[in-house]
Amino acid sequence: MVAWACLVLPAVAWPNTAATSAQTPSARVGIFYYPWFATPQRDGAFAHWQQGGNTPPASLASGFYPARGLYSSADGLVVDAQMREIAAAGIGTVIASWWGRGSPEDRQLPQLIAAAKAHGLSVAAHLEPYDGRTVASTEQDIAYLRTFGVSDFYVWASVAFPDAEWAELNARLSGVRTFANTNLVGHAAAGGFDGVYTYDVLLFEGVLFPRLCGQARQRGLLCAPSVGPGYDARRASGDDRVRSRRNGATYDSMWRGAVKARADLVTITSYNEWHEGTQIEPARAGRRGYKCYEGAWGLHGRAAETAYLDRTAYWVRRFTG
Repeated sequence: MVAWACLVLPAVAWPNTAATSAQTPSARVGIFYYPWFATPQRDGAFAHWQQGGNTPPASLASGFYPARGLYSSADGLVVDAQMREIAAAGIGTVIASWWGRGSPEDRQLPQLIAAAKAHGLSVAAHLEPYDGRTVASTEQDIAYLRTFGVSDFYVWASVAFPDAEWAELNARLSGVRTFANTNLVGHAAAGGFDGVYTYDVLLFEGVLFPRLCGQARQRGLLCAPSVGPGYDARRASGDDRVRSRRNGATYDSMWRGAVKARADLVTITSYNEWHEGTQIEPARAGRRGYKCYEGAWGLHGRAAETAYLDRTAYWVRRFTG
């Protein structure tokens, strides 16, 4: 019933606050970004839109429908518009998913960095668990990515390798910051990381953040907890676990926890991870069966499409002010 309401509720006039109240992007706020989407028109075939046995455009690997339609991450106009939205919300860092040299995400990196720079943004790397990743290969990855000007590295699944190996690597690094994906501050400290982030917005809630950041401060680590609007990956992966958005209340509660924790940085999960339903990129009424942001913070129609970006601008002001 909710998804059908997305189709029939009329659009109403409402200011797009992310666009009309643009603020200077803050380096203390980053957002996870996925440059992995492809379409036949631009790339010769669909990539990622078709996961989970979906057959786009008839069906896509998300419970939501993108406001800009099924797009290609290689489309410079799309990437520029996305960077403009991110900057207008006050977010200063784009944390790009990266799956190793030669991967589609690696090939999109130069264009992404150029577009981000044009809007006053920096780009960090989210080092993903590609096949064959080791601590040694991560050191090579960091050296390679530094040639693009990347200096912040978020290491997903860092606990998959021994703390001692990470400590040896981090002791050799200079001029960069590394963040461990864990809620176990002791592991991050033993591994010699500069900070911690949580990423997961299904299992972790904002009430965790004050304790996490308190422990991080005791160990001299930066605390960069991850806030997000909810989680729903049923169409993409069949994962039946769902964290409801509660018309925006879930997002507010996580931001509230980060502010209360006096976090050093806030990381947002995510801009466009449509598979897991954590995205805040604008969504609209799609085909029957797809959800939208209708009703979030009492917004309807076109105003609801950008509801999460607009709310992000509000929370960035609260956090940095």
